[in-house]
Formats: sequence, C-alpha cells, structure tokens
Amino acid sequence: MKMKTLNPDEIDIIINKGTEAPFTGEYNLHFEKGNYACKQCGAILYHSNDKFNSNCGWPSFDNSSNNMVKQVPDSDGKRTEILCNTCDAHLGHIFKGENYTSKNVRHCVNSISLKFESE
Repeated sequence: MKMKTLNPDEIDIIINKGTEAPFTGEYNLHFEKGNYACKQCGAILYHSNDKFNSNCGWPSFDNSSNNMVKQVPDSDGKRTEILCNTCDAHLGHIFKGENYTSKNVRHCVNSISLKFESE
C-alpha cells in the first residue's frame, strides 16, 4: 500500500488526531455524486449517497463503505473515534442517537482526512 506524503495540516489531523475548525472544510457542504476516500491511503470510506447535512460544521455520513471505518474509544473516554480500517488515519468521531437519519448514526469527519472522487 502506497501512502500519500502528507502536508503539516494533514499530519495534524490524520496522524496527530486533531480536529479542523467547524465550517472550514471543503467537503462540509459538498454534495456531488461520488466516493470519499482516505487522504492517506486512498481506501474508499464513504459514498455520497450516505452523506447528509447535519449543520454541525463537518461532513456527516450515516454509513461507511464496506466496513472500511473502524471505531475505537477516544482517549478522552467520552467519544468514539473513527479511523480508516486500512491505514488507521484519524477521520473524526461517530455519534449515535441524534436522529438525523433513519440509521440514527453520524460519522462526523474532518474534510482534510478525505479525498473526493466524482462518479
């Protein structure tokens, strides 16, 4: 697996588990048809059909592609972190019980962790 060379901002989020500022990411209000891949390894993580506008300031999805996203307890002990199942890149956090969609789950993802590929 070939890993992309990351710039300092990408390293801060993807490797050091940072969070981009809300409403600043390029995919927050992006609704073109296609797939969202991991910025670091290129694995397809999400499809545009699973994206919705939660008004939270980050891209939101209610499903991942073929279980390509894993969930682990966050170091703060309060949230659940989501990572690329292929390369462990930090994506963001998952929230349940908010009733945004019928699946009742929100993958809250940093835009900087993703690369969009149009259909």
